[in-house]
Amino acid sequence: MLIDKDMKLAEIIHHDYTLLPVINRFNMHLGVGDKTIAAMCREKEVNTDFFLSIINTFHDHQYFPAQHLKQFPAAMLVKYLKQTHLYYLNRKLPDIETQLENMEQNCAINGDTLTLLLNFFKEYSKELTHHIEREEKVVYPYVLALENAVETGKITDDFNKKLQNYTITNYKQEHENVEEKLFDLKNIIIKYLPETQNDAFCHVVLRDLFDLERDLNNHSRIENLILLPKVEEMEHLYKQINS
Repeated sequence: MLIDKDMKLAEIIHHDYTLLPVINRFNMHLGVGDKTIAAMCREKEVNTDFFLSIINTFHDHQYFPAQHLKQFPAAMLVKYLKQTHLYYLNRKLPDIETQLENMEQNCAINGDTLTLLLNFFKEYSKELTHHIEREEKVVYPYVLALENAVETGKITDDFNKKLQNYTITNYKQEHENVEEKLFDLKNIIIKYLPETQNDAFCHVVLRDLFDLERDLNNHSRIENLILLPKVEEMEHLYKQINS
């Protein structure tokens, strides 16, 4: 089932509650009443087509309108991706670390095993945070400056120097698959976790890790298959303008 603009947002949440974090990224929160998606998008000044493309991408893994998403401004894509980063840094990573600590108190896991899990996750968290900081400080400002240069046709010496030292190809080479270590952590819990006195806490951790993995996979698809090709096209246009 594809979600459309005339559906009520409350009904969509009932149908697929896992969409809540994605909906929140568009400044939409609980208490939506009987408003349709179109009405909520108007109220929050959100592009309805973009909202539907993102929501349906998360709702149905087989749905990925790459060509349609490429039509949206890079600034719109970057704004959404930055909201996703905030969700990872401020919510998901701290929540999972807290859940791992709760396992020590409630699952009677020996200290060595818990230390291994915690250290593994903290190292993963550090790598993901570094990856995000790199995007926020280097990649996204470059993308926004490039889009502005292409749209306005303004050629500046400053940006020309930046383009000589950095292109999106650099980012593609740096853009490591941060999901691999997350899979390894899940695998440790599934295959090698000692028997516990309370499996419920372990299940909560595992569910959160699966949720994060799914979210990161969709995040990466948008970056790799939409944003990066779009930036490569803009780089080509900029060089034409500058020639």
